Amino acid sequence: MSLKVVFMGTPDFSVPTLLEIIGQGHEVVACYTQPPRPAGRGMEERPSPVQLKAEAFHIPVYTPTTLKSPIERESFLSHGADVAVVVAYGLILPKDILEAPEHGCLNLHASLLPRWRGAAPINRAIMAGDTETGVEVMQMGEGLDTGPIAMAEKIAIGADMTAGELHDALSRLGADLMGRALAALSRGALGTSPQAEEGVTYAAKISKDETRIDWSRPAQEVHNHIRGLSPFPGAWCNFPRGEGKEERVKVLRSTLTQAPSAAKPGEVLDELTIACGEGAVKLVQVQRAGKRPMEAEEFLRGSRLAKGTILP
Repeated sequence: MSLKVVFMGTPDFSVPTLLEIIGQGHEVVACYTQPPRPAGRGMEERPSPVQLKAEAFHIPVYTPTTLKSPIERESFLSHGADVAVVVAYGLILPKDILEAPEHGCLNLHASLLPRWRGAAPINRAIMAGDTETGVEVMQMGEGLDTGPIAMAEKIAIGADMTAGELHDALSRLGADLMGRALAALSRGALGTSPQAEEGVTYAAKISKDETRIDWSRPAQEVHNHIRGLSPFPGAWCNFPRGEGKEERVKVLRSTLTQAPSAAKPGEVLDELTIACGEGAVKLVQVQRAGKRPMEAEEFLRGSRLAKGTILP
């Protein structure tokens, strides 16, 4: 049996789930997404990836800045949805919206709750050195990612996997999981279980203050920091450019390697290897401001790093 679905999502991560719902034959009666935002060099307003995809399928699109007003509540109720599916939408859903569809609101969350509730679960899992994460379909309530779990799927985090790679893998996995959840719901067979009370952690939004690489940390932590912020917002450091000048460079990929016991944190051991508090990391891919990502060897053709230099 097909369902009448309101879809609520904004970024690229959400798009595969929207396509899965359409592909299963459910009726997407409305799509809610964040309003167009200025982007690019010209700062022209750009619709969200979800809006562009919804419009391609002639789905009515709504871009309210809040769902708390009586007008937005009545508009939402008018869709007569069986269920709302929420995937990285970006707005808080008030109680009357959560309770409006017959079967409430199902959220796709990119972690194994209760670990990494909150805004940046993919980045935080890698930055913490987790070796496993997953996606879960959760019945939404008023708390922050506290609702009961309907379905879950796990995935391993590779030793060098970046946040971008994990993002894409979880996006595909999550679309399949939500598709299965809606199929079960349509049969009246979607049950839920409460979240565990132990092991709660919070994935706070990434702040600019924590993106700079701290070479005094152990190499494993530096490596996790780099890949957990790659490709966006990007972990960065300053490289010397001569005459007392420095250039900010993002490090997008690295590998772990050894360092002499006497090496100082931030010391350039060779043109591609930087000592850390313990061990060292080898730079693999970097990016100058406003430029494309490039392999470290290509970068060094025009920016030599002298051995023994101490990076700040």
